[in-house]
Amino acid sequence: MRAVTIADGALGWSVHPDPVPGDTELLVAVRAAGLNAADLLQRRGRYPAPPGVPADIPGLELAGEVIEVGARVTRFAPGDAVMALVAGGAQAELAVVDERVVMPVPDGMAWAEAGGFPEAFCTAHDALFGQCRLQMGERVLVTGAAGGVGTAAIQLAAAAGGRPVASARNSQAHGMLLELGAVAAAEPDEALSEGLFDVAVELVGAASLPGVVGALATGGRVAVVGVGSGARMELDLLALMGRRAAISGATLRARPVDDKGAVVSAVQRSVLPLVASGRIRVPVAGTVAMDAAPVAYEQFAAGGKLGKIVLVAP
Repeated sequence: MRAVTIADGALGWSVHPDPVPGDTELLVAVRAAGLNAADLLQRRGRYPAPPGVPADIPGLELAGEVIEVGARVTRFAPGDAVMALVAGGAQAELAVVDERVVMPVPDGMAWAEAGGFPEAFCTAHDALFGQCRLQMGERVLVTGAAGGVGTAAIQLAAAAGGRPVASARNSQAHGMLLELGAVAAAEPDEALSEGLFDVAVELVGAASLPGVVGALATGGRVAVVGVGSGARMELDLLALMGRRAAISGATLRARPVDDKGAVVSAVQRSVLPLVASGRIRVPVAGTVAMDAAPVAYEQFAAGGKLGKIVLVAP
């Protein structure tokens, strides 16, 4: 098979041995694979793959057709259309994925949308409900809301009866964010003035978090899942204490497969019906052939997009 391959910080389209599925794994012909900030970090040597995952093939989410299944696989069969949350290796012609982190592709969902769904929606769902325990009617701030996780978080919060406010520097994205369910969409300083917030999904990082803490309601909860603006900062602990607030942080990539499987199961159970009914969608900013991956990485790094950039089978 061929795969997007990192070598000394450069990206190539290189030949690798075909992967072989284990007893609980599926072999998938990849039709689409979403691009994420983690892939850019891995390219720069700042986010290495966990043990047992291809060290030089990036990609945390994929969609495609099942070619072969392991002896203990029970939920899927060759020919099924699936999407999966993986720890790496998605940006390739073939990939092996554990059954526990696989979901069926809903009828009518395009390959590009399916390829950009698992990482974005699993991350957003885990932040809102796993970490912050979002309740109906609560006010939610999503920073960096124009990206894949941000657009997912806006839709999930709205679908759960929350009142999401979208913070995004790209003013051209504000209208679409309102269409996705935000009760307000504004540039960061203006968005903070819409507080007080019960829940915040922090996708920007160090430059954003102090302001977010200052806009929390009593008992507010923050889930930090992005650090594009930096990972180190000063924080007024008195402000945090006075609000009886809590800050949590998590990544999905290195979690044990059972833990990731639990997140995937929750998303399959609660979100896929909303996708099938058309209430939730995956905004796709653009698609790029997988063998032209450097173009996609440059588009992602340039910023200003709304939704996902997705690599598609060449």
